[in-house]
Amino acid sequence: MSKLLIVGTVAFDAIETPFGKTDKILGGSAPYIGLSASQFNVESAIVSVVGGDFPDEYLQLLSHHNIDISAVEIIPTGKTFFWSGRYHNDMNTRDTLSTELNVLSDFQPVVPDNFKDSSVVVLGNLHPLVQSSVLDQVVNKNALVILDTMNFWMENTLEDLLQVIKRVDILTINDEEARQLTNESSLVVAARKIYTMGPKYVVIKKGEHGALLFNKENVFFAPALPLEEVFDPTGAGDTFAGGFAGYLTKTNDFSFENMKKAVIYGSALASFCVEKFGTERMCHLDSKEVFRRLQLFKNLTQFDIELT
Repeated sequence: MSKLLIVGTVAFDAIETPFGKTDKILGGSAPYIGLSASQFNVESAIVSVVGGDFPDEYLQLLSHHNIDISAVEIIPTGKTFFWSGRYHNDMNTRDTLSTELNVLSDFQPVVPDNFKDSSVVVLGNLHPLVQSSVLDQVVNKNALVILDTMNFWMENTLEDLLQVIKRVDILTINDEEARQLTNESSLVVAARKIYTMGPKYVVIKKGEHGALLFNKENVFFAPALPLEEVFDPTGAGDTFAGGFAGYLTKTNDFSFENMKKAVIYGSALASFCVEKFGTERMCHLDSKEVFRRLQLFKNLTQFDIELT
């Protein structure tokens, strides 16, 4: 069976939106990626670190979804990474209220031996040097490597980021970050410029406006499903990445045509994530709901037209 390696944060989030607010809840990039990918029944593992304050029930929740948590390091005397933020009324912008790196500041990831040959590797949003250290441990040289990053690393560790970008197959970033990384206003030109940095594929996430997949001269666009309410956008991008990677791991087909399907699966799963606070919706999602949502996507995008 193909295996999926997920490296990212496991954290506490405290979220405030126009619909309400939470105390500390399960957050971080890795749980969103892992829970989303679990819909494909693939063998997956999370590499991360938490403090002694992290509830065992959260780890067991991940394990219950068939995610290997043996490489989640627990520092008994440390505190878990914490982020809090407040979303504006448009739900597209937010203010970070607090970021406490805690045990993440000294994180040295160790990939378990039985996942060093993973066929797909997702490098969640972390320091580029941490992402590079993971690639140094992966023995499958044909592994599909997907990297996520953000503007913080572009502003503070650009040279390290460019070095790790050279080593990956797919870069996933949002539209604002694509423009910042390349100094290009056109996303088509930005994607073309990113190819010269190393990746063969570029996925540009546009939030409620969908996602773009680029590969050389090929471009594919998937809309976001129109929703009546967006309750909490936190983790939607990571959920997209988990669905995208989970589908590719299951099918073990890394062609552009199959990646188009992976983008649809990622978009469909991300549409569930925003319906509840944090990971709550993803924890109780079943395959029948996913199938119905995929049918909605198909109806939204499929049409017949006679070209004359």
